[in-house]
This record gives sequence, structure tokens and C-alpha cells, in this order.
Amino acid sequence: MDRRQFLAHSSVAGLATLASRTAFAATLTDGGRVRRALGIPELRPVFERAPLRMPPSVSADGLTLRAAARRVEIAPGVPVEAWSPGDGPVGPTIRVRTGDTARITLENALNEPTILHWHGLRVPEIADGHPRLAIPTGATYQYEFPVIDRAGTYWYHAHPHHRTGVQAYRGMAGLLVIGDAAEDALGFPNGEHELPLLIQDRRLAADGTFAYEPAMHEQMEGFFGDTAFANGIRLPSQSVETTTYRVRVVNGTTSRILRLALSNGQPFTLIGNDGGLLPAPVTLTQIDMGTGERVDVLIDFGKVAVGSRVMLMSAAFESPARMGGMGMGRGMGGGGMGMGRMGAGGVAQGAAMDLVEFTVDRAVTPVAWNPRALPRIATLDPRTAKRTRTFQFNSAMMQHNINGREFDMERIDETVRFGDTEVWTFVNDSPFPHPVHMHEVQFRVVERIGGRARIMPWERGLKDVVLVNPGERVSVVATFDTYRGRFLMHCHNMVHEDMGMMMNYAIV
Repeated sequence: MDRRQFLAHSSVAGLATLASRTAFAATLTDGGRVRRALGIPELRPVFERAPLRMPPSVSADGLTLRAAARRVEIAPGVPVEAWSPGDGPVGPTIRVRTGDTARITLENALNEPTILHWHGLRVPEIADGHPRLAIPTGATYQYEFPVIDRAGTYWYHAHPHHRTGVQAYRGMAGLLVIGDAAEDALGFPNGEHELPLLIQDRRLAADGTFAYEPAMHEQMEGFFGDTAFANGIRLPSQSVETTTYRVRVVNGTTSRILRLALSNGQPFTLIGNDGGLLPAPVTLTQIDMGTGERVDVLIDFGKVAVGSRVMLMSAAFESPARMGGMGMGRGMGGGGMGMGRMGAGGVAQGAAMDLVEFTVDRAVTPVAWNPRALPRIATLDPRTAKRTRTFQFNSAMMQHNINGREFDMERIDETVRFGDTEVWTFVNDSPFPHPVHMHEVQFRVVERIGGRARIMPWERGLKDVVLVNPGERVSVVATFDTYRGRFLMHCHNMVHEDMGMMMNYAIV
């Protein structure tokens, strides 16, 4: 079989596999596939930057979120249809404090089922947003749970089976910020000097609208937009003063790894990640984030001249994707920029992307944050683990699975005894990076073998997502002592989870 015959055979086999997954195939658009098949380039209009908006802050006590298709502005005078649980292009920012009780009603006015997952929060099974709990059009869902987690940056997003990617991409997501007295005492910047950012990437047509159209190869590596959004705003710009800001960043993209950096080379002070404040502040010039990960940083504009512009960007890096193991032939990878690295229209994992522009427009007396001791974190010791489990993440021939099994809504894949501490090891011999997310627990990363071969500074403290690159073996330790029930572990590349890289585990 020559190369052309092989490619044709692989394409037919891939399409046959896709045909059996009608729910996922429904996310594709014929028009986009036809354009690509005919070699017609996608239109890439140039747009001006738009003022960043902060979503409205709301309480979780008696909150109603109405999921609906809405005409919203993603820039001044640019209305589009978004799917959102609030009145804007993304959901409102929910602000709670440790010890509060959340009482939230979800109303579904979309034309398909949906459910919301409170990402990073430890909640009862009935409130976790498992896809089997998705509600149909016209139905409502009642959430009630105590807020028991540490102060930090969390988020919420749609989690229906096969449709997590498209729903979150179109706006079914929002920020959730927890505060507590211990954090209050640390004197971090707040009010207008605190900027929570939900980062997404989308593709734009000539009329400014966006669509979700994963081509066949993008169903393997992931779907990458060519334009950055923050809080639902296209190409956002934020005016700042010559002082220190607290910037909370959520990687809410479908698949993109972000390498956070500032365009002037200035370092960040990293103070927190997924599970709240770190054991100690860290000074860094770049931070890598897989989908679902969060970081909390301080940016000091005190020495930046008025009139200057500083870009929060995702710096360019070599994509960790490896085409050789894809099951589609090494020849397709070419010289390292083949289909596993470059999406339709030249959208690539690892390509530089400007995220948010900061314009320094007002001089004030700078207020720097004075480093001080951060709250202690309970130690999770892997030597106390009752059991070690290993999970193999596999991606080949149009399939994504864990330990050779695609997700089944009702099947329990692992059973954990309530109160036990365990070590879970995630092994990635696939060609693509996998940001692995565990529901219901915060874990500590204890080891990385292969690849980067170390625990990264932003992986200290407590986490609920860890990025596992090809060739890496990452071990985490967690204690399952909060609620009994059925929960999920999955890759948070939303294309991968929609195609089956997810499993149920039960705490009993």
C-alpha cells in the first residue's frame, strides 16, 4: 500500500468510526468541511481591540442561571449568538466565601440538554454536574451544597455528554471566586485592582461570528481558535494604573495549552493555582497552563511608563504533540508542522497568541505587595497511601480512551474506599498532551517521570488538573474523604473528553 492509498484508507476508517458517534458528529458543520476539502482558505479579518468587561458579580445564595442562546456583544457594535448561563457572552462571576451555602437554580432554555459542573469544588454527587444528570430543554435543576474549599479561583462550565466542548466554547462557562478570612488578612490587591480572566480561543468568520467545527485531525489533537477572548470579549484591552494588580487566570480554552508571559519580559509573582494559595510566592517569567488549570498572579505596573502597552500573551513553544504514535503514519507529520501540530487555516498548538492588552494610562503612587507567609496547606503524604492505581491515556485511530475503555455513562471503572489516601499515576504514551482532571478531590503532584521530568513551580500546593505531556508519567496523591458517590476523572482537552477519554469512579 503506497502513501496515498494509506491516507485514503485511514480517512475512510476514521469516518466510519465517527459515523458511529452521532452525538459527537453533530458538533461538525458541513460547510466548514467542504471549505477545507476544496482548499478554500478561511477568512481571517483583522479586528480592533475591545474594552475588557468584568462579568457581573453575583451571590450563590438564591442564584438563578438561565442557559440560553442570546445575542450579545463580543466587541462594541459586534453582536453574535452565544450560549450563556447569564445575560453576557459568558456567565456571571459567582463570589462566595468558605462556609457559605450555595443555592443555585439552572434553567435550560437551550435547544439541547445541559448541566453545569463546579470545577474544582468538592460537592455532593448530586451537585457535581455528571453528564448523566443533564436536563432537557425547558427543565430546571436545583443545586444546594456547602462551600468547603479554600479561598481561590475556580470556575463552572457545561458538562453534557459529547457536548462539553461546543457548549463551553459558545459561552456556557463562568468564573467562581472563593474568599476567606485568612486570605483577607494578606492584603492582596482587590476591587478595581483585581482582574479575574476567563481565557478562551475561538475562530472568527468575516462577520465576526464564531463556529465550532473540529476537522478530523483536530478530533485527535484538539480544536484551537485563532483569536483570543477574555470574559467573552474578543481581543480585549484593559486600562491599568501604575500599581500592582491581582490577575486570576482560568484556561477555559477547548484544547490549547497557554504559556503565560508578559510582552515586556517582566516577571509575575505567582501566589496561587487550582486549589488556592501556594505554600509560598514564586517569581516566574512564564507559566504553562493546560485546559482547566488556574493561576493567581500579581503584576506590578509601578515602573511601566504611562502610555505604554503590555501584553499578557501565550508565548510560542514547541508543541508537545508527537505525530509518530498517532496511528496515521509519520509521513503526515512532515517536518514537525504536520496535521498533529497545525489546525485548519494554520491554527497551531504552541503558536504565540496575544491574550489581553494592558494599557497603562494613569500614574498613581505605586502600592507593591509585601511578601509575607501564606496560609499553611495540609500535607498529603504518598507514603500513607493505601493503594496505587495506574491510568493509561490512549489516543490513536480516531479514538481517545483511558486504560483501553471509552467512557460509559453507567459503568463504574474504579471503586475507592471512603477516607483512603491513594496515589494515582497518569501515563501518557499517546502523541498528544492530556490535562488530567479529577472531580471531587484536590490532589498534590508528587512525581513526574519522562518529558519535563520535574514538578513545575505552578504545580505546587493543591491541584485538580495536571498537564501530562507525551512520554510523561505523573503521580498525584489524594484523600477521598469528603463525599461518597460517583465522580469523574478525565482529560480536560474538551475534544478528547467528548470522544470518550473519561471514566467513572465511585467513593464508597
